[in-house]
Amino acid sequence: MNQREFPPFSLSRLLRNTFHPKQGERVCILIDLPDVSLAKDWAFLENQQLSIQRHAYESFYKTLHDNVMTELQLTGGDFFAYKETGGSNLDLPDLATSPDGSELSLKHDVYPNYNIILCISTYSATAPLTAFAKQFGFRGATLHGVNDIILNSGLAVDYNEVSKDAEKLRLALTRADHFEIDFQFEDKIHSLKLECGQQEAQKSHGICLADEPDVANLPAGEVYFVPTGGKGEFIMQYENGTLGLQTVEKGKIIRSSLIRGDQSTIDDHNKKLKSDPVTGELGELGFGTQNLPVSGRDIQDEKILGTMHVATGRSDHLGGSLTPDKFAKPINATHDDILFSPSKTPDIKIREVRMQRNNDTIVVLENYQPAAHLREALNHS
Repeated sequence: MNQREFPPFSLSRLLRNTFHPKQGERVCILIDLPDVSLAKDWAFLENQQLSIQRHAYESFYKTLHDNVMTELQLTGGDFFAYKETGGSNLDLPDLATSPDGSELSLKHDVYPNYNIILCISTYSATAPLTAFAKQFGFRGATLHGVNDIILNSGLAVDYNEVSKDAEKLRLALTRADHFEIDFQFEDKIHSLKLECGQQEAQKSHGICLADEPDVANLPAGEVYFVPTGGKGEFIMQYENGTLGLQTVEKGKIIRSSLIRGDQSTIDDHNKKLKSDPVTGELGELGFGTQNLPVSGRDIQDEKILGTMHVATGRSDHLGGSLTPDKFAKPINATHDDILFSPSKTPDIKIREVRMQRNNDTIVVLENYQPAAHLREALNHS
């Protein structure tokens, strides 16, 4: 894929394109911290490991106050920190701290009092913030894992153009009966079938229309489904590099078997699947839609055209039915994306992804490249 040039990052352009803000709307920034006391007097800025939170201050908070709030006629510009959750899309604590040391309630002091909330965090907060947006009526964006590459590529794009491409690919994939995915490791191929029940495909396109409570997950750029069922096998790479073969029945991972690596990693996963079976539910199938550089963060790398991801766990923020109360333990109520890409999973080949729709079998991905069906859709004016 050809290298692409990006304009310099502009917070003004990002806010204008994503939110179409109105005069006087109130904006604030949320971050997560391992210890919320580090928010007082901006103490977290002294910790070099908290690079995401430093971006929240330097690239967002300072820029808001330097010129963006005046340019866009926004108000507020406040900054709050909550204790990090320790997992993707876990419910957020209510306690928040401001740089002057004040303690506040997110539910009473933040969510009801701001029109636009930017959450720049270590762990994704898209699922809980989406639920709160619907409850309190704000719009927001979650930007977990921000780094220099993301700031200068995935967040520097024009989301009006991203939305157009996402819509072209959404129409190319929508109303599918099912998808079949062939995973290859060495000389063995395993296949997974995910049922979609002819549902309308959804898109993450980075735009939250005014007066419509919603949360954008940025960088955006994907088409996704909440599977209605599934069966077969797929290969998963764990955080420590272990590869496990996941057996799927009725839309859930029921067991994992070691392919390569650490047996104890597989044993721990199987214990979790047995004690809390909904943790194995496949709650998403997603396809990237953008030409972006690899950032080393899944939040951007899963948006790259040619990649795909499945996710386990919580799905209510995507229109699914798996809510936190259905997990045996609150700490298990995560939504965890499993990305397949040349950079993240070089030993796992996605030989082919096929869509079944209206009695036609259509190849959509081949070896981490969009097949003719998707290329033609993108080239359609």
